[in-house]
Amino acid sequence: MFDIPTPAFLDPVFSTFREAPLAIRLAMIFIIIAISITLLAYFSILRSRFRGHQRKKRLDYLLPKIDNLIIDEILANPEVAAGTPADRIQLNLDGFQELPLHKKWARQATTNRIIHFRRNVRGNAGQLLRSLYIQLELSKDTMKQMKSSKWARKVRALTEFIDMDIPVADVTILPLTNSRNRELRAAARHAYIKLSKNEPFKFFDVVTDPLLMWDQVELFRIITTTEDISIPNFARWITYSSNKSVVSFCLKLIVHYNQLPAVPAVIKLLDTKDHYLRADAINCLGKLRVPDVEDRLVSMFTSQPLQCQIEILKAIGRISSGRQVDFLKQEFLHSTNFDLRKAAAKSLVKNDWVASQVLQELLDTADRESLLILKHCMNPLIKY
Repeated sequence: MFDIPTPAFLDPVFSTFREAPLAIRLAMIFIIIAISITLLAYFSILRSRFRGHQRKKRLDYLLPKIDNLIIDEILANPEVAAGTPADRIQLNLDGFQELPLHKKWARQATTNRIIHFRRNVRGNAGQLLRSLYIQLELSKDTMKQMKSSKWARKVRALTEFIDMDIPVADVTILPLTNSRNRELRAAARHAYIKLSKNEPFKFFDVVTDPLLMWDQVELFRIITTTEDISIPNFARWITYSSNKSVVSFCLKLIVHYNQLPAVPAVIKLLDTKDHYLRADAINCLGKLRVPDVEDRLVSMFTSQPLQCQIEILKAIGRISSGRQVDFLKQEFLHSTNFDLRKAAAKSLVKNDWVASQVLQELLDTADRESLLILKHCMNPLIKY
């Protein structure tokens, strides 16, 4: 074995280390390690700040150039102001070719500025910005991010494709709609609805995990605000889907789009063993105001759990046919559950066009609690 030579000035240090007790030597080792780690941390912070400063300097120099080119070539383009269709306008890319687009950071900066402008304009200008994005081949960078192993990059890529309205193959997006990562899963579903021109709801066929309430709220917002979206008959998933959360969500969409052709499929859900889905189906039928189902709801009332009973009473109030006033009166007078009494009273008020005499009679003879419930329900600002 060869001895590694050490500088002469360190000989006293090593000598002291070798002669020190074991505990002292261990303490010295830990001190050296701690100092080394601290120095590395400081070096890393300084390096990060230096790189951030350099990046800021580059962007401060480049971004105004990008903005001026976009304004000159697109926003201030006289052909755009004249209403010339975007596909007939020839863009001059010479100025953009002078940018350092061979560098990744410059291409990303250009993409970000194009997206920023496109979010704030519509019509021909928006289409020209999309054309610029494609002609500069910036979409290739976005597609590379889609193949990244890091979920954050995939989310950013999906967001860019949505903003630029760039179609993506189903085989690329659909697997991501079942991702274990919540943010990636939500972004993929958003992208699929926005970018799929034929079957924007196909991911309902492949979704395996439950749609959480927040997922449903976000999907509902996306679906109802997307322009020119092809709305299918949601009875398809109510009938065939084994994912209960998908069925529940489709019931909400049926109500929003008032899909009366889906009523037979919803009625079949009254026989399901899952009382949560049954309650959702009753809620849907009530909001669609299906009068033919009233008698069935009344006949099944006593055999249902509390949640379904409340929804049945609400549905009768929403349908407001006037045929179940006696049933509502009996439930209000004889039920021992406060929520049932309140729902029955509100439905009586909803049927007041035939139940005004019954309501007056109840007001005249009611005890203190019943009177409070009735007056509360008669307030037009109070909803179910």
